[in-house]
Amino acid sequence: MQKLLENIVASASGWIELRYQARSTKRITVRNGKLEESSSALLAGLGVRALVDGVFGFASTTDVSEGGVLAAIEAAQGAARTSASAKKERIAGLADAPMATGTFAVATDDPLNTHTLEEKLGLVLRLDERIRAAASAIVSSTASYGEIQDEKIIVTSDGASSHVFDSKPELRAIAVAGRDGDQTMGHESMGVTGGWSDLLGITPPEELADKAVHLAVDQLTASHPAGGASVVVLDPSLVGILCHEAIGHTVEADIVLGGAVTSDKIGKTVASELVTLCDSGISEHAPYAVGILPVDDEGVLTQRTVIIDKGILRSFLHNRETAAHYGVAPTGNARAFVYSDDPIIRMRNTYIEPGDTSFDELVGGIERGYYLRGLGMSGQADSNAEFMFGVAEAHEIVGGKVGALVRGATISGNAFDVLKSIDAIGDDFAWDHGAGHCGKGQQAKVDAGGPHLRCTLTIGGRQA
Repeated sequence: MQKLLENIVASASGWIELRYQARSTKRITVRNGKLEESSSALLAGLGVRALVDGVFGFASTTDVSEGGVLAAIEAAQGAARTSASAKKERIAGLADAPMATGTFAVATDDPLNTHTLEEKLGLVLRLDERIRAAASAIVSSTASYGEIQDEKIIVTSDGASSHVFDSKPELRAIAVAGRDGDQTMGHESMGVTGGWSDLLGITPPEELADKAVHLAVDQLTASHPAGGASVVVLDPSLVGILCHEAIGHTVEADIVLGGAVTSDKIGKTVASELVTLCDSGISEHAPYAVGILPVDDEGVLTQRTVIIDKGILRSFLHNRETAAHYGVAPTGNARAFVYSDDPIIRMRNTYIEPGDTSFDELVGGIERGYYLRGLGMSGQADSNAEFMFGVAEAHEIVGGKVGALVRGATISGNAFDVLKSIDAIGDDFAWDHGAGHCGKGQQAKVDAGGPHLRCTLTIGGRQA
């Protein structure tokens, strides 16, 4: 297939990008002891982009024969010519980039295909049973497993010819506890880029289920936090969600061009000088990040992009078009979820670099505040960096010690104000968003994380 696409591109006129993809997926869900879903799916096809008269045209096909590919190229070029008559602004050109050649594969000693569907189903059934049997207060249980395996071939008329293999499994456990009409939930999940043992090595699955149960049950007797501004310690999961949802989307160059709050802030201080915030196609600081992406969907070799360097905004996230617009190098952030999607600017692994403060020192510096762990089941952020997120687990901090669990906590504020309030960053690091997807018109597998850190934000709770 790769040689066929290379030969077609070599003889085609104008700029052409061909992206072949074969994807297999599995999804298993067990709820309250009953199998709710066990599905496998295969898809394969080709996406084509053509640049004609300063306008992109896109087409896709499931016919990957030579004739099918040539017909898709003709359709993409025709779409570009048709659109050009209505376009006022044209693409002046695409920024030069290091184009990927060769084969890129996930490093694992335990591929997913060496484990049967029966083995994966058995794991999910055991987790669901463990949740239901763990406590009399449990009224509902859910366990699920999912995987995506991709093969991509990306060939462009300006030098890319890459063959990419990817593998991303994930596991979830959800427990709902109830008492006297009151219900609370515990939710734990994990995901990796890698194989079967890589996933199960992050956290033992039984521990995942037990943590969900304990959180659900313990919240039944927990009080609510007091609302208002508070000093807090955020765990790597909440640091990651702040990086991704509240900061990361505001620096995606297409959103910047649409009027994001960051549009005039390159070179300006937007965070504490302790903060260095990055987005990378590599799994920095810890293995198996789900956003690992050696080659983006324009065929560009990815890199580590420093977005905020010691508090100063240094870079947006770019594809080749926006990089040319801004006169900078592409950052390798063009991504398409499936072959029939047009590549758009997306994050990969977004994080804050670790510091040099221990967890005990972070907590010990707070007389009254909160330790916050994990994203709850709700949240939102906008292009002005305003955010509101539910918190999965919150504990009071009193006299420099982590104390009682509280329930129903939310956090809100302006993400850049929160970054400016950071006065200590932990010396640890974790990725913690391996399960699930980011949505921006189309899905994407991303990861986010960082160290524990101390900052000030608004806690949502109940007044006494």
